[in-house]
Amino acid sequence: MTQSLLIELLTEELPPKSLARLGEVFKHEVCNGLLKHRLLAAVPENVHGFATPRRLAVLVREVEEAAAERSVEEKIMPVSVAIDAGGNPTAALLKKLEAKGIPVSELSRFELRMDGKSETFFYESRVKGAKLDDVLAMIVVEALKKLPIAKVMRWGDSDHQFVRPVHGLVMLHGERIVPGEVLGLTSGRQTRGHRFMSSGEIDLPNADSYEDLLEKEGRVIADFARRREIIRGQLDAAAGALQWLQDESLLDEVTALVEFPEVYEASFAMEYLQVPQECLILTMKANQKYFPLFENGKLTNRFLLVSNMKVADPVNIITGNARVVRPRLADAKFFFDQDRKTHWQDRLGKLEKVVYHNKLGSQGDRVLRLTSLARHIAEKLQANADQAGRAALLAKTDLVSDMVGEFPELQGIMGRYYAAHDGEPQVVADAISAHYYPRFNGDILPVGNVACAVALADKIDALVGFFGIGQVPTGDKDPFGLRRAALGVLRILMETPLPLDLDELIDTAAGLFPAGLLAGGFESALLEFIWERLRGLLRGEGNVQGHEQNVIEAVLALKPVRIDLVPVKLAAVRAFLALPEAQALAAANKRIGNILKKTAAVSGEADVELLVDPAEKALFDQVTAIAPRIRSLVASEDYEAALLALAGLRGAVDAFFDGVMVMAEEPLTRANRLALLSQLAGLMNQVADISRL
Repeated sequence: MTQSLLIELLTEELPPKSLARLGEVFKHEVCNGLLKHRLLAAVPENVHGFATPRRLAVLVREVEEAAAERSVEEKIMPVSVAIDAGGNPTAALLKKLEAKGIPVSELSRFELRMDGKSETFFYESRVKGAKLDDVLAMIVVEALKKLPIAKVMRWGDSDHQFVRPVHGLVMLHGERIVPGEVLGLTSGRQTRGHRFMSSGEIDLPNADSYEDLLEKEGRVIADFARRREIIRGQLDAAAGALQWLQDESLLDEVTALVEFPEVYEASFAMEYLQVPQECLILTMKANQKYFPLFENGKLTNRFLLVSNMKVADPVNIITGNARVVRPRLADAKFFFDQDRKTHWQDRLGKLEKVVYHNKLGSQGDRVLRLTSLARHIAEKLQANADQAGRAALLAKTDLVSDMVGEFPELQGIMGRYYAAHDGEPQVVADAISAHYYPRFNGDILPVGNVACAVALADKIDALVGFFGIGQVPTGDKDPFGLRRAALGVLRILMETPLPLDLDELIDTAAGLFPAGLLAGGFESALLEFIWERLRGLLRGEGNVQGHEQNVIEAVLALKPVRIDLVPVKLAAVRAFLALPEAQALAAANKRIGNILKKTAAVSGEADVELLVDPAEKALFDQVTAIAPRIRSLVASEDYEAALLALAGLRGAVDAFFDGVMVMAEEPLTRANRLALLSQLAGLMNQVADISRL
């Protein structure tokens, strides 16, 4: 008989940032355990997980009290091993039967059939199904072990460990308590509601009553997703004509902090709006978990708070939260006022005392490199090199400010405000903020060539410096954020786009470090690292539209250093692939590559006087005729037209391979034909290695 099964673990406050994940994994692992023991036919669509600050629970419907008896077939061993020449069981067979608990008398029930090339004994037995009462506690214990918990703790005088102390266990199958012990607790039917609003401890008459009874009597909304949407709706209603901070991670965290949410509005003194709004938003969001309110994109002095209490008169809650946030905002205002008293020259001097890396020098050393590199990039882009150099010089000065010392997330943002206060041009101030972009997948890019020059300088200097001293990312370890830096370089070059040679940028950056500091030959490893990031980016691992793997490999096989041209080449290859001649030419190109790999290096062009066969003469004539046009198209970056022009070669290429022996016995003829194929390969692979298609 199937019944609904409820499992609830009552705890002290669980980590809010991981609560939703804990709830999902707990639900998944409990269902897996029930399926493993055949107590659940399949995961029902209405399996329900619950997660609140003080509980993890799961309700699974249609769970058996005991699994049905079933037949199990076992392969015993080959007949040649099991039976001796006299037809008697061997010692090996007797030992196997004893280990499996099969009586020798059961030999007559063994089934004999072929297994591969040998006759083998098989034995079918009946196995009793697992009982829910016998295995449920073990299923729960195993599920808890698989939760994504970084650190566990002990409590009281017990040796049990969990992310937080556990105080209650409910295991109900229908109306019946399933006996068992988990983390030292014996299962029951009693749960607890809200710390302050519950009517008392709650006796659950059956598993299905859990969610409704907990909400009505316990004032707890157990479903995480439903609680989250209730909060969202209340925020929308409370904001009215204003806009609240749409931060999904903050919404998740707040949902994990409350069991019965209610949104209230509070405010702070207008004087604090003199502080940059990013500072106020960050302190309200990170420290207090508030949702700031905006009017036409501008921060107001009002904010929304999500309380765990719904009361008739919330004045104490509102005034209490307004009082709590006031010192935080006062600190932000104090830091901002104090920082503006310090001129950029003084902050620049302090950077000399800030270690960037013990082998790469101070932040002061670094900004000098960034200044030179940013000027160089700006000149390449025909942008204002003085502005780029100025922005790079000041880009790190806010690292020694009080505000960034308190809120590291504001680096760059505060630099822009302080530069504007010191009278720097707006383009310089904006570039200081934008030089950290993009900070993550899908983040915005710097706007304008001055900002791009500084952003590229910052990321390339880091890549060159750390690769040059051997600090290369390994596995999932990337302490200096070099993968993020590489992706930032690629996105800026490709999406802006910017006509810069990647290898030239790396060489220029390397030349700015002290002689002998960087290891020789690191550049090739760095380029391979960047191309591997590009491969992932093009596959669609970021916010870029994914491309077919063979198209990506065809383009990257030529190790492109003009990253801005990669999307154009990808489009050209895709257009080429649509041609009926594409596959035949790709196959021919691969064949040419294989032939040339097996021979010594070919130099020079084919000699028309040494051409003998009509097919090779025809191919030579077509290659000679089409080569200037293809080179011209490639030079003008019309890659699609260049590849499409190759289609006209198919007939001559097919005829050549059908009628000409490349590896002729006569040495001059053989060398001439190899030179012709080398010319053809060079012509076909100027945009991409089409053999990869």
